[in-house]
Amino acid sequence: PDRVEAPCPYFGTCGGCAVQHLAADPYLAWKRDLVVAALSARGIDAPVAPIVPAAPGTRRRAVLTALPLGRTVHLGYHARASHAIVDIDSCLVLTPGLVERFPAFRDIARMMGPKKGPLRMTVTETDTGVDVAIEDGAEPDAARFAALAEIMQRGRIARVSLDGRAVMTLAEPVVRIGRARVALPPGGFLQATAEAEAALAGLVVEALSGAKRVIDLFSGAGTFALRLAETASVLAVESDRALLAACVEASNHTDGLKALKGEARDLFTFPVSAKELDRFDGLVFDPPRAGAGDQAAEIAKSKIPTVVAVSCNPATLARDLRILIDGGYAIERVVPVDQFLYAPHIEVVAVLTRR
Repeated sequence: PDRVEAPCPYFGTCGGCAVQHLAADPYLAWKRDLVVAALSARGIDAPVAPIVPAAPGTRRRAVLTALPLGRTVHLGYHARASHAIVDIDSCLVLTPGLVERFPAFRDIARMMGPKKGPLRMTVTETDTGVDVAIEDGAEPDAARFAALAEIMQRGRIARVSLDGRAVMTLAEPVVRIGRARVALPPGGFLQATAEAEAALAGLVVEALSGAKRVIDLFSGAGTFALRLAETASVLAVESDRALLAACVEASNHTDGLKALKGEARDLFTFPVSAKELDRFDGLVFDPPRAGAGDQAAEIAKSKIPTVVAVSCNPATLARDLRILIDGGYAIERVVPVDQFLYAPHIEVVAVLTRR
C-alpha cells in the first residue's frame, strides 16, 4: 500500500534515485529511521526530530557523466551497479536552471571529451551562472576556444574548468552565504541544495548563538563560519586551501562580520588538540562521509560547552557521537535534513553540551 507510481520516466534504469516508488509519508519515516537505527547500533538513545523534507527541482549541484559518441553525447547518471550511462533529457531533483542547460553540457562534453571513455562534469548553479568542472577531459585547442565561448554565452555558463584549472571564465561563479558573497573555486564543494543549506545553518547558528569564540572544523567555503561570524569570532579550519581562501576573502569583503581567520590543516592527519580547542566556547564540525573519529576524540577531551556535529553519514556520525558521549557530552537534539531526495542519504545535525 505504500508503493506509488514513480514520477520519473528513467526510474528503474537510472541509478540516481532509489525510492521514487515510496509514498511521501513512509519515505520520510524511512529516512528518519536510518538515523534512529544508526544511533541505536551505537547504543545511543536520543530523541530524533521529524525530518526536514526536500522538494523536487531544488538540487543545484550534481555530478553528471558524459560519454561522447561521435556526433552524439550520452549525458546522465550511471545505471544501478553498472558502468553504463543512462542518457537523460530531464531530472526531477535538479533545478530547472541546470536541466535547461543539458544541451550546453552536451556541447561542452563533445568539445572537451577524451579520445576514449567518459568524463565527469560537476555542474553547480550559482548566482552568476553555472559552473562546469570537468574531470578526465581534454583541453580544447586554440581553434575551438571561440566555439567554447559561444556555447557558454548561449547556455549562460559562467566558467568551465578542467581538473581544477579554469579553461574559460565569462563570470566569476558566486554564491551568497549569509551576508557574504563567496567566489567559488573551480569544482568547489557546495551543499547540494540551498534549502538544505539554510536549514543546516539555521540549526548550527541557533545552537551556538551564545558562543563568542567558535571553531568550525571542515569549514569548506564557509557554510557555517560566515554565518557564525555575524555574532562571534570564528576560526575556520579546512584542508582545501582554495575553499578556505574563498571563505576568508568573502569575510574580508563583508561589512558587519566579526573576525574570521582561516587555518589550512588536514584534520585527519593533524586533528586540532583538546588543548587548542579549549580557547573556544563553541564548535561545529562537518566532516566527509568517513567521519572524524580522531578529531572527535580530541573534542571529547576538551572543555568546549557546546558542540554541533553535522554529517551526511548516520553510521559514522553515530560512531563519533559515541566518542563524544563517552567523553562527557550529552545529546540535546538530533535533526535529520533531507538534502538528497529519493536517495538513501541523509544529512543530520546533532547538538551536544558538556555535562
